[in-house]
Amino acid sequence: MFDFLKIGHGRRMRVVCNGNSALREISMPVFEINDEIRQLAERMIVTMKENEIPGVGLAAPQVGVNVRMIVIDTRPQKKEKKKHVELSPGEQLLNPKMPMALINPEILSSSAETETGCEGCLSLPGVEGDVTRPARVLLSAKTIDGEDIVTECGGLLARCLQHEIDHLNGILFFDRLSNEQKAENQEVMLALAEQEKLLAKAEGK
Repeated sequence: MFDFLKIGHGRRMRVVCNGNSALREISMPVFEINDEIRQLAERMIVTMKENEIPGVGLAAPQVGVNVRMIVIDTRPQKKEKKKHVELSPGEQLLNPKMPMALINPEILSSSAETETGCEGCLSLPGVEGDVTRPARVLLSAKTIDGEDIVTECGGLLARCLQHEIDHLNGILFFDRLSNEQKAENQEVMLALAEQEKLLAKAEGK
C-alpha cells in the first residue's frame, strides 16, 4: 500500500508542511489493519512525540500518506494532574491507551456548545490562532487492535480529534481562522509553501 522507500524506514518520518498536496486531499478509508498499517501507526507515534514541541495529535496525511488514520496523546501533563478536572467518557476510556492510533475516525455528532482555543499544527510551524469548535463530540473509530469505539469526548481530546479529522478531509486549522488572523499568518504560510516546494524538488517529487 505504501512506498516505505520514500518515507524512510524504522522510526521518525518527515512531517510535510503547507504546500504539500497530501494536506489538501481527502484520505481513503483503511480497509484492513495489516502489518503496514501497524508499522505506519508506530512510526507516526514516534514522529508525533519526537519534536522540539511534542504534538498531541498527528494525521497520516501529515506524513504524506492519505489514509484515514490519526495518532493522539492528549493525556494531561504531570503539572496538570494536580488540577481536578472531570473527564469525559472518551477521556476516561482512551487516556489509559495513549499514545494510540485511531483507524477511520468519524465524528457522529457534535454539541451545540462551543469552545474557542488557540491551535497550532506540526505541519504549520510558526502559525497559530484561535479556532472555535464544538465542546463535545461523539467519536466512532477502530483501535489498531480492531476494537470498535463509540464514545463521547470533551476537553483537549475533542479539540484534537476535530483538528486531526479535518486533516483527513483536506482541511487545515488555518482555514478556520478569522480573516484577521489569516492575514497575520499569511507570510509564514507562504514561506512554508516555498520551503516545501524546495524539499519536494530535492526528494525528486
